[in-house]
Amino acid sequence: MTIDTLVNDFAIRSFRDQGDEDYISARLACRAALPGVFLWASQQTIEKYLKCILLLNRIPATRVKHDLGAALTAINHSGKLTVILTRPTQEFIKYIDTYGRFRYFEIPNVAFGEHIVSLDRAAWELRRYCTLSLAQRQIALADPAPKVRLVGGLLENIIDDKTNPAREPLLWQNAFFGERSRRRITIHAWVKMKNSPLYLHPEILDEVLKYVFLPGDVISACRVHKP
Repeated sequence: MTIDTLVNDFAIRSFRDQGDEDYISARLACRAALPGVFLWASQQTIEKYLKCILLLNRIPATRVKHDLGAALTAINHSGKLTVILTRPTQEFIKYIDTYGRFRYFEIPNVAFGEHIVSLDRAAWELRRYCTLSLAQRQIALADPAPKVRLVGGLLENIIDDKTNPAREPLLWQNAFFGERSRRRITIHAWVKMKNSPLYLHPEILDEVLKYVFLPGDVISACRVHKP
């Protein structure tokens, strides 16, 4: 196999397939009303799909890290392709970019049960581009979602295998992935808002920094609120 083929395989297996696993994990967390896990798993889902698109199209993005907005900008400014997203998905990505990248509850967060629909929509819209197939990329957003299938995709394999334990968590109340179109779904309505320890007690910042790493923007925000 050529280097190009092996790099494409890396993009699919390390980013798209792993993103698929994060996606199912995020659905499980949202179903269980675990906001912190849901936000982080959603961030990882979107980040990996975006990095798959970047690598498949050989768009340099070594400085993107966990910045979803920077990843989208790199793709759309590359001149190689444009990722077309609905407004709800654009807004959800911005929301996850704000709250989802903090694994350790460094900042306050808020999440809603209905966000599972936003996640499903975002996963479907982004995942269309995680392939080298031009036909797949040109699928219109208006096309029935469950009819969109990636050849060899992990989610597709899970859907086809009725014995797979990940199948039920993937298909549960999912209007975007499945064997048939669904006109109606039922979601668990919940909302959870939490203030982080650093937000409540910014006076502990300097002591915490002696032992753990905190992102620069978190440190700056804490210093603003520090008494």
